[in-house]
Amino acid sequence: MTNEEILKIALEQSAIDLGCSAADLISGKNKIVISKQSSAARKYLQLPFDCDLVYYGKNIVASVKSGLEQIVDEYISSYPAEHCFETPNMHALNNALSEHGLGICFMAEYFLPDMEQMKRLPCPFPARILSQRDFRDLYTSEWSNALCEKRKELDVLGIGAYDNGRLIGLAACSADCDTMYQIGVDVLPSYRKMGVASALTSALAAEIIGLGKAPFYCAAWSNIGSVRNAIKSGFRPAWVEMTAKPIDTINSMNRR
Repeated sequence: MTNEEILKIALEQSAIDLGCSAADLISGKNKIVISKQSSAARKYLQLPFDCDLVYYGKNIVASVKSGLEQIVDEYISSYPAEHCFETPNMHALNNALSEHGLGICFMAEYFLPDMEQMKRLPCPFPARILSQRDFRDLYTSEWSNALCEKRKELDVLGIGAYDNGRLIGLAACSADCDTMYQIGVDVLPSYRKMGVASALTSALAAEIIGLGKAPFYCAAWSNIGSVRNAIKSGFRPAWVEMTAKPIDTINSMNRR
């Protein structure tokens, strides 16, 4: 795969998720669309969206429920696109959405592999490929970034690192849609900063590409360790996304 091919896959998937066209995401002109259900969307998304903003670096596409078009259009028309995803401007949208029982909930940066930079990095510990049957006993807190217990059926492939037979690092991917697999990684605390995460992430990305799928990686802006791992592993920022949820949902998550 080339960088252009991988970006095309990501744009087409985002278009499915949002209910727009791939061209809309890089048109240079902001666009509002009404969110709708799609069986081809990323499996973990809860569609239709109340409000979801996506930015690939040129313009914003906002996928919203009916009735929010004017509020969101006014917001994304008032500020430069990149500032719509940060404070203080974000508070303007949050305040407007609060009147509809909604608030900003998720904010994340998504990464795609740079095929000119990506390579398998050496692992300081023995590593081996894992399949679904190997994950059965691994749905514990130590591996909660690599695996998702709520969607076990999507966890299709992984690579584990071992120290004297003990699993000390795990990168795994979920088949979130037909064309893209998302990578998550965990390393036990005493084995961090040894190059384990980047070795497993880069190796798993290569395996995914070998399957004809596009790997992608997600991190919060504030998760410096995760972002550094993405960069070291050969991934580069591709798009950002901000999602609103009902305030009751947000409050419930904060009490957890």
